[in-house]
Amino acid sequence: MGKVKGFKEYKRIDEKYIPVRKRLKNYKEFTIAPKESELNLQAARCMDCGVPFCHSGCPLGNLIPDFNDLVYNNNWKEALKVLHSTNNFPEFTGRLCPAPCEASCVLGIIDPPVSIELIEKQIVERGFDENWIIPKIPTKKTGKKIAIIGSGPAGLAASQQLNSVGHSVTVFERDNQIGGLLRYGIPDFKLEKKIIDRRIDILIQEGINFECNVEIGETMKIEDLEEKFDAILICSGSSIKRDLDIPGNKLSGIVQAMDFLTHNNKYVDGQIDKHSDKFNAKNKNVIVIGGGDTGSDCIGTSNRHGSKSVTNFELAEKPSTERLSKNPWPHWPFTLKSSSSHKEGVERKWSILTKEFIGDENNNIKSLVTVNVEFNEEKNQFIEIPNSKKIWDCDLVILALGFTGPEKKLPKELDVMLDKKGNISANSNYQTKKNNIFTAGDCRRGQSLIVWAISEGREASYHLDNYLMGSSNLPRKNTFGDL
Repeated sequence: MGKVKGFKEYKRIDEKYIPVRKRLKNYKEFTIAPKESELNLQAARCMDCGVPFCHSGCPLGNLIPDFNDLVYNNNWKEALKVLHSTNNFPEFTGRLCPAPCEASCVLGIIDPPVSIELIEKQIVERGFDENWIIPKIPTKKTGKKIAIIGSGPAGLAASQQLNSVGHSVTVFERDNQIGGLLRYGIPDFKLEKKIIDRRIDILIQEGINFECNVEIGETMKIEDLEEKFDAILICSGSSIKRDLDIPGNKLSGIVQAMDFLTHNNKYVDGQIDKHSDKFNAKNKNVIVIGGGDTGSDCIGTSNRHGSKSVTNFELAEKPSTERLSKNPWPHWPFTLKSSSSHKEGVERKWSILTKEFIGDENNNIKSLVTVNVEFNEEKNQFIEIPNSKKIWDCDLVILALGFTGPEKKLPKELDVMLDKKGNISANSNYQTKKNNIFTAGDCRRGQSLIVWAISEGREASYHLDNYLMGSSNLPRKNTFGDL
């Protein structure tokens, strides 16, 4: 490493934000890029540890010490090359990944970890600014045709990998634009859609064919798909929304988080002229049920609408601010996390269970009933605390409870099996029971992180290429033993 004791000399810095009162006026990204000199010093904090656990913490196996050293030595172009060798879309992960690499950083044992995600994002943004990121057009064609169903991060990563070795790749997307949940599920204040568009432009120039408004089994017959393509890769995601099966759950004013966010993204994009009242939080008392990233996105979106108040319910107890002994390094820390949206205004409630929704005479939500709970480890379940009932006034309830699996219609029509969890069943080669049909991403592993989706797309590409050609030169994950 260029600065062996840099971690002793420099303190961690985090990305700075535009003040809340200013950023709530629009849906634009609000981060402030650090100076180049600051990034050089942050990269110098990488401590030349004997075993870089950040490798195994990252589902992509990113070569983190390598690109940190290059940034410290101001060799940004080579750092970009190293970063792209394992990650097709660092501009996405640098904005959206919860950074498990930082959680397993060795420096994190005694100090705040290296700002890996910040450095990653700035490497790729420098690459775009300097026009270093250009289309890589394959020099030969194999004559093989591959269909990819779904244009989320798994499908996009797979399309670039398979196209790079000369296969003819067509990506089918049932929505009207490419990107999947990147486009319709992530608010613009976290990922402006021009960031997606500039990468899609490169993929198109590389030779990948994208077809929108195509739903396999509907607008395109299964028979035609299988007849036209040598292999199929299903990257349809996990999109069955988890509901809350309690009295009153059909009342008007109770909406799914992904419907709420998709509607807002289409509004911001100009696809919708004005907000539907159903998905408009303006002047409403909003309750978001679910404490994950999606719930956080709903909080930030509601505040930008001009909500009267936002309250967030989480079933689990409030996490500790420090690691507990049963949650040691280098495992993911189950500690209290506050997103930028939380800091924009929300009342967070923990250990709380919603029992009933109450409507008015017009069947509109007007309140809900909760009880407090505690987790019983012996019974492995949440127990209600007596006499803790409370009624909360609300005008809009957003269910951010995650997803239970992929839609069942497509795998049924393709005649592939589901596993016990309801995901598309595949072997260790990402291959379904039909040898020419592969699967990757959330539809295979269940709801997960964007970094896992990219990793799955890359791994599935290797196996699919090997199936078609008898061998493959596509890179695989740098495996150092997953945590």
